[in-house]
Amino acid sequence: MSANRPAAVVVLAAGEGTRMKSATPKVLHAICGRSLVGHVVAASRELDPEHLVVVVGHARDQVQAHLAEIDPAVRTAVQYEQNGTGHAVRMGLEELSGSDVALDGTVVVVCGDTPLLTGETLRKLSDTHAADGNAVTVLSAEVPDATGYGRIIRDEASGAVKEIVEHKDASAAQRAVREINSGVFAFDARLLVDALGKVRTDNSQGEEYLTDVLGILRAAGHRVGAAVTADHREILGINNRVQLAEARRLLNERLLNAAMLSGVTVVDPATTWVDVSVSFDPDVTVLPGSQLVGSTHVASGAEVGPNSRLTDTSVGAGASVSFTVAEGARIGPGAAVGPYAYLRPGTDLGPGAKAGAYVEMKNAQVGEGTKVPHLSYVGDATIGEFTNIGAASVFVNYDGEAKHHTTVGSHCRTGSDNMFVAPVTIGDGAYTAAGSVITKDVPPGSLAVARGQQRNIEGWVARKRPGSAAAQAAAAAREESEGER
Repeated sequence: MSANRPAAVVVLAAGEGTRMKSATPKVLHAICGRSLVGHVVAASRELDPEHLVVVVGHARDQVQAHLAEIDPAVRTAVQYEQNGTGHAVRMGLEELSGSDVALDGTVVVVCGDTPLLTGETLRKLSDTHAADGNAVTVLSAEVPDATGYGRIIRDEASGAVKEIVEHKDASAAQRAVREINSGVFAFDARLLVDALGKVRTDNSQGEEYLTDVLGILRAAGHRVGAAVTADHREILGINNRVQLAEARRLLNERLLNAAMLSGVTVVDPATTWVDVSVSFDPDVTVLPGSQLVGSTHVASGAEVGPNSRLTDTSVGAGASVSFTVAEGARIGPGAAVGPYAYLRPGTDLGPGAKAGAYVEMKNAQVGEGTKVPHLSYVGDATIGEFTNIGAASVFVNYDGEAKHHTTVGSHCRTGSDNMFVAPVTIGDGAYTAAGSVITKDVPPGSLAVARGQQRNIEGWVARKRPGSAAAQAAAAAREESEGER
């Protein structure tokens, strides 16, 4: 456990986010497989705080339900009225104190709409706060364009923070400062509680501003410091869909860079998208246009793409997946999928198996070396090892009310254009003829033929379609055939 373990982290997530123009609360919008507040909670957890409380307000039932799903240990405090950031922090601390929690140490305050913030940066803030003996430490950043941000004004002699001046209130000299306030702070818990009780609301918004705490503590003779983040993009807050897309791009870039540095080849990072929960082994190749989502894992030597979307799917070592959509599937080592395949939940391809062009599978267990090469649907089925399923085959699993199961054994050869009407079993080593509709079990080693007998009606075209192109072609063929005799 770190010596600088915070007593608490307070996440501010009560705002409505009207600029998102969405029925979804702002902090529940997602990038790279995690909500905005989910990213902040995950980064906060890296500090191993004694307590983590999220202050909710707008659409609080939705936000609380989401938090209970992603991190059941998170506590929530309700800010019933949006009375400012200082008031929100006070609600968070009152939630803790109301539970007989004695806060002693550091309280870190973060914003719930900063998904790029990392645990490493929060650790640096906490460590700087402790090392410098500050009453409060601001996480700041130096940005290329500080327009609209609160400026960090430092004491030239000591380097301590004198004040934070909002852009609209800044002088020309202050506006030239490029160090800005991130809205993330580390406080001495006891001093914070005392100072929050002194924050006034005599401002244009009639709200309690958390930044006023800095002036109160400084006036009382306490030191106010700042920790500068190495990458100013980490503190970007999300207020609209444009910023949401930019944050998604930046986070995706971060994730792909980490993957490439760990031994993954990403041919075109600009068209490759991954979630934070996706994992890779070394020597994976990801081709352009691929999206890897959820708990997807790709093992060594596998190739994914181009233009594939894999959700909660595992890809075995040396497998190949191209132009494919897969959801909740398992693709075994050396298996081949695509192009234009669709693997639905419950699909399990064994080692060296194949789901080829325009093949759809659902709840299907496919044995080692078995091939379903083209134009087929396999649903609710178990297929053994080294079997070949003919083109344009359909596993007819639904009778209009219930799903039924088909079992095909090992080393079977089924003909093209077969219908397997479940429930039905094809025994090991059995064959089925092309065009068959299989409604009864086929014993091992048998040949099943289930189709109408062919009957040719001579001269039908000449009688029924006289003068047609077909009739003329048939007449010419007859003349040519008679001439060859």
